[in-house]
Amino acid sequence: MAKVYQGAKEALDGLLFDGMTVMAGGFGLCGIPENLISALRDSGVSNLTVVSNNAGVDGFGLGVLLATRQIRKMVSSYVGENKQFAQQYLSGELDLEFNPQGTLAERIRAGGAGIPAFFTKTGVGTLVAKNKEIRDFNGEPHVMETALRADIAIVKAWKGDTEGNLLYRKTARNFNPMMATAAAVTIAEVEHLVPVGSLDPDQIHTPGIFVKRIIQGEAYEKRIEQRTVRARA
Repeated sequence: MAKVYQGAKEALDGLLFDGMTVMAGGFGLCGIPENLISALRDSGVSNLTVVSNNAGVDGFGLGVLLATRQIRKMVSSYVGENKQFAQQYLSGELDLEFNPQGTLAERIRAGGAGIPAFFTKTGVGTLVAKNKEIRDFNGEPHVMETALRADIAIVKAWKGDTEGNLLYRKTARNFNPMMATAAAVTIAEVEHLVPVGSLDPDQIHTPGIFVKRIIQGEAYEKRIEQRTVRARA
C-alpha cells in the first residue's frame, strides 16, 4: 500500500476523532511536525490528549492548538515557555500529567516495545509518586510508571523514503524515534522525500515498518525558542 500522501490534511484523513490521544515529536521548537500540527488545528478535532515533551510557545508549535482550545490534557515534562498553557492550567481548563523528562521518554519507549510498566527511582518521595505503586529493589524504593501509547503519532524527520524509513538530524532526534513506535498509526513529515534505496540502511533511525503515512513537508519556519547573543563590541 502506498504510504506517500499529498499533504498533511490528506495524511490525517480518516484518523481523527474527538477525545483521541496524539503523540507529537520535538524538543522545544526543534524537530516539531509543523505541517501536521497546522493540519490538526484546521481539522477542528477537539478534546485531545497530547503527549509531548513540551507545549510549544504561544502562537507556534502545539501552542496553536492551545489557542484554539483543542487540547484537553497534556502529558509533558516541560511547559515553561508557554504563557497560554500556564493560564489554562491554573484556571482548571487544561489537565496536566507532569513527568520527569527521562521518565516520559522511557514511558513512550516502553509503549513502543510492548512493556506495560517499569520501575524507576526518579520521583520517589515527591508528588510524582502519589498514588503509584512503590517497590523495593536492592534495598531502595522505586516507583512504578506505566507505558504510553497513542492513537496517532506525528513526527518530523530530515529525510525519509517512500516506504517510511526515516533519518533525523541532530537535536531533532529527540522524542521523534520513540514516538514513531508507540502509536496505532504513525504519520511522518520530512524535509526531503527520496526514493527507496537512497538511504544508507546503517543510517536509518526509524524503520519504515513503524510508519504508515508520510508527506513531504513545506514552508518550515524552524523558529528559535530562546536566542542568546553576545553584545557587539
